[in-house]
Amino acid sequence: MAAQTAWWLTPTSYWVPEHLVVSAWLTHGSFAAWIVDALRPRDVIELGTHNGFSCFAFAEAAKRLGHEVRIDAVDSWVGDDHAGFYDESVYDAVRAIAEHDYSTSVVLNRGYFSEVRSAFAPASADLLHIDGRHAYDDVRADYEQWRDTVRDGGVILFHDIAERREDFGVWRLWEEIAEPGRSFTFEHGHGLGVLAVGDVVNEPLRALFEADEATADRIRNDFERLGGVIALVERAERLEAEVSSLRGEIGALQAESQYLTDEVAARDARIVALQESTSWKVTAPLRAVGKALPRSR
Repeated sequence: MAAQTAWWLTPTSYWVPEHLVVSAWLTHGSFAAWIVDALRPRDVIELGTHNGFSCFAFAEAAKRLGHEVRIDAVDSWVGDDHAGFYDESVYDAVRAIAEHDYSTSVVLNRGYFSEVRSAFAPASADLLHIDGRHAYDDVRADYEQWRDTVRDGGVILFHDIAERREDFGVWRLWEEIAEPGRSFTFEHGHGLGVLAVGDVVNEPLRALFEADEATADRIRNDFERLGGVIALVERAERLEAEVSSLRGEIGALQAESQYLTDEVAARDARIVALQESTSWKVTAPLRAVGKALPRSR
């Protein structure tokens, strides 16, 4: 497989996920579909789901492939100082999509990672996605506590391995655990690390991990390009929604303006009618006298 031309560009690599939201994971949507197709995981665990983009990208790929999978999404859904804090509407939106579109594949586990760890047995997953709090101590703790949940031949994904701002430290852990021939690094989209667990028996994954430098660069460039398409589609949909919202606001303002115009016209009509009335004409001398009288101070 490694000798074939662009073997990583499968039909799934070109898929655009159904649910697009603003997400730091957005440009990895193409790789999400590819790895689900290549690995065909029976069980996926995701640590850090937030608004659900990566979770639903995995679920959507499996759905289109007709592949049965269980995806356990683990999150507190309150946020943190890296992702930001948010209200209950985020969890409600994720739950609504999970129940409507992925009721047979996505299970939401609400709680902190350490609180729900005991619910998952060793070697119970084929794919583990770690995307929680990104300080070094936090991501190391997540890795050490959860790595034994992955079966031999499975994969662990680490997001934000290219982020070095503030106290982000996933890059440090990645430098410690990434091994040649057993890992692959994407630099775009804040970085995504792909790490093999146990023996690499899956041929597409072996080709990915053993790719020479030139091939690895082509893989990175292609998935960055394909991920960029997803980002453009999301931006286009968001702009379309914003335009629709602005049109609604403009319509409301136009209606309000027309109402005020009608009110002014009605007032002017009442004034004209009053000025042309008999009582107005009869009292005209009195108004003139009133204007002539000195004003008291």
